[in-house]
Amino acid sequence: MHKITVEGIKVYAYHGCLDEESKIGSNYTVDVIMDTDFSEAAKTDDLEKTIDYVIVYTIVKTQMAIRSKLIEQVGQRIVDELKKEFNTLKKVEVKVTKINPPMNGNVERVSIIITE
Repeated sequence: MHKITVEGIKVYAYHGCLDEESKIGSNYTVDVIMDTDFSEAAKTDDLEKTIDYVIVYTIVKTQMAIRSKLIEQVGQRIVDELKKEFNTLKKVEVKVTKINPPMNGNVERVSIIITE
């Protein structure tokens, strides 16, 4: 089993339950960890035999651009799209982090993690 990680994908998006979040937006980071088998790619140096990081990035950016109230929903959409795109995935973990969430308190970030 091999792992491919695409970490610290930075996006500005408009998720949240509050009306101002839909107007002001917030900074997010997304981390993706994928279990796969890239032995063939390692032997042949062929991008077609592994997971293309650019496609992972594009899926994340596309799904993060679709407004949701909950980052839980955004994370699930990212997982679903990755599983559709890459049939070689054995396991995928997606972490969506909202930086400086609007809360009545000093909170640096909140995150959700989905593993399938």
